[in-house]
Amino acid sequence: MLTKSPVSTNLLNRLTEAGLAWGEGTYARLAAPVGAAAFALYIVLIAVTTWSIPDANWDMLPYLAIAEEGTYRDVQALHDYAYGTVRDGVSAGDYKALTDDGGGFRSHMAGNAADFHSLLGMYRVKFLYAEILSTMSSVVSPVEAMRLLQVLSVLLFGAIALLWLRSEGALALAPVVGAVLMIGEFGDAARAATPDLLCSALFLGGLFAYVRGREVAAAILLFLAFMARPDNIVFLAIFAVLLVAFRQKAWGALAGFAASLVAYFAISHWAQHPGWWPHLWFSSIEQHYNMDGFDPPFSAVAYLRAFAASLVRAVSLNSWVGVSVLALAGWYVASRAGFKLDRRAGILFAALVLGVLAKFTVFPIHDTRIYFPNLIPPFLLLAGPFMALWASITGHRAAVLHVVPVDKP
Repeated sequence: MLTKSPVSTNLLNRLTEAGLAWGEGTYARLAAPVGAAAFALYIVLIAVTTWSIPDANWDMLPYLAIAEEGTYRDVQALHDYAYGTVRDGVSAGDYKALTDDGGGFRSHMAGNAADFHSLLGMYRVKFLYAEILSTMSSVVSPVEAMRLLQVLSVLLFGAIALLWLRSEGALALAPVVGAVLMIGEFGDAARAATPDLLCSALFLGGLFAYVRGREVAAAILLFLAFMARPDNIVFLAIFAVLLVAFRQKAWGALAGFAASLVAYFAISHWAQHPGWWPHLWFSSIEQHYNMDGFDPPFSAVAYLRAFAASLVRAVSLNSWVGVSVLALAGWYVASRAGFKLDRRAGILFAALVLGVLAKFTVFPIHDTRIYFPNLIPPFLLLAGPFMALWASITGHRAAVLHVVPVDKP
């Protein structure tokens, strides 16, 4: 015996099918503009926060100093300029935190111009950042120049990301990329007065140019990203090796690497950089108060201890390891579903992942900002395959919904 009318059941099926079709159709029409608008709103919010609630980090002091070394030749005068400029540009509480840690490193540097000056070689290599700051400081105050440069870097990064998604027809996934930016500590990188976000924006532009086959733009932007943060040479070297090994024609990326390699040695010599091991010792083992002539003998035990300590901190305190694993998981899911990256994009994806591993191995430091340039591009590369996967799932669901059941006698 039938418990429900066949007419009622068929009517419910038709209403359900119509409702699902309307919902999917409406979302399909609005997903791109809504996604783009949400992402743009997030970028604007980060830019406003960067300007209004900046992070007064200690690195502001040496970066301001290297930007005006040509003006203040005397060591004491340069020290007074850097500290005086920061004192005038931040709150009293922030300034106290930057200069008084109870007799520790910050207190010592606030009172010793010679030791402060000995550290500048580790910052002077960020040549492009210093030059831009110096130029902007002729228009606005130096601290405002730092904040303005961060704001411009945020907007540039967001604009390039949107252009990349648009080129892949994947603006609907813009909120997902925004979520990855949140997880990847984009806001922290934006608020900190460092060259990390400037490097990330230029780097993202260079990779987008590579993906689109714009060789001249790729060469210029990848070189400029290196000039903002020379440790980017690690990725460029891996990328160049993979391009040659797989015989991928990309002279722009190779030219950017060649120019960066030459500039690396020239800038390191000009900046009087203390060298890899002394810098690693200072950053990951023990802060040394005076880097002039500091050349500790290499110790494998000390390196392994620094590596282990940084790895534990990276996993427990930072997000870059998790974001990298998430990118690999996304690549695996798309590949298993039959939506693989093309050869050009696949080589770049591999270089980005290997670049993070290599950078940490060469210079084990736990901060996410160091690896941020490599974190977001893999998700933009996967946007196209995931849109294709989404379309296939939607098409399959529509086909299933349109199956007419045969009533059994």
